[in-house]
Amino acid sequence: MRTDSATRAVAAFAAAGLLAAGCAPRGGEPEEGGESVPHGYVEGAEETAEAQWRLVMADPGGGLHMLDPATEEVGAVGEAPGAEHAATDGRFAYVGGDGGTAVFDSGTWTVDHGDHVHYYKAEARTVGEVGGGTGAWAAGDTALTVLGGGDRLRALDRAALEDGEVDEAAAAEGTAAVAYAGHLVTAGGSGGVAVLDRDGEPAGAGIGEDCPDPRGQAVTRRGAVLGCSDGALLLTEGGGEDAAIEAEKVPYPDGAGAGPAQGLYHRPGAPVLAGPADEGVWVLDVGAAEWTLLDTGPVLAASAAGEDMPVLVLGEDGALRSYDPATGEETAETELIEEPGGDGPPPAVAIDTARAYVNDPEGRAVYEIDYNDDLRTARTFELDFAPALMVETGW
Repeated sequence: MRTDSATRAVAAFAAAGLLAAGCAPRGGEPEEGGESVPHGYVEGAEETAEAQWRLVMADPGGGLHMLDPATEEVGAVGEAPGAEHAATDGRFAYVGGDGGTAVFDSGTWTVDHGDHVHYYKAEARTVGEVGGGTGAWAAGDTALTVLGGGDRLRALDRAALEDGEVDEAAAAEGTAAVAYAGHLVTAGGSGGVAVLDRDGEPAGAGIGEDCPDPRGQAVTRRGAVLGCSDGALLLTEGGGEDAAIEAEKVPYPDGAGAGPAQGLYHRPGAPVLAGPADEGVWVLDVGAAEWTLLDTGPVLAASAAGEDMPVLVLGEDGALRSYDPATGEETAETELIEEPGGDGPPPAVAIDTARAYVNDPEGRAVYEIDYNDDLRTARTFELDFAPALMVETGW
């Protein structure tokens, strides 16, 4: 295993300084004995100076494993029989298939207060299971996590998950959804695009836009996005109860001929999205409300790092390439996976604030990539199992 810890050490030192300067403990409600609860206190969790990234993986037999990149420790953490897909809302991993989805608490998450951020870690544990064919994707906020798969959506109560229980707060029709601005926005059901409250009931006056054949969703710092066959539906917070959410359609450019994006992938919160298509990769700049098509050839996976940052594309040839999202120019390439084929799910590209991770099931490895240094392989984590599925938590 090759290591490269200098950059992370500097980042940790800087994060600790910011935490001390911008988020010093402030008095809360007094407890017995006259002591106060420190600002940001979460019962049962330890606050840390930097994000606690974890990689949750499933092997072909359904065994769950978790890797801590900081310590390089890997351990078996549970089971998800019949696992065909994996998703995360930042803390919880949802791993399963048509028969059901296992819910696993990775014990790491981030709380963003706008002007400062808190990072936490706690004991990892199995929470429970969600029946049926949901869990192919997850989209959530601090109150709800929506799981999707097929044409059924399930919204889970986030507080209950944190207490170790699976509690279905609402159910709805649809093939794509976001939890945004205190509402659920769903697409693909019999009612088209619907704005619902937290109980799954209609709320407000709707948004007045359609989203044919929805595929993919994302929540960014500049708004939420639903992917559609004719472009993207950009959602922003409205100005009143009857217009709680406003929508703008961002159509694909005329004559592109690439086909629609099959999903939307990005560094959590970042307002640049990547969507693999039949011919290349679409990149959506949410702030500019503009699409750019990358001429990449056939791809296995893609994700975007953010504004003025690269888009990473894993080709069917096993090479990882980076592209300038504004110009579409290829900026770096590295041969990564020797045998990218196989009968299982394709590899994933997970991006955080400093690194990207790519799982290699055939090679029984996970590669840590410094995407700001010409796709340098910072570390190779060699495993004793095939990481068929992978998500990154801690955000």
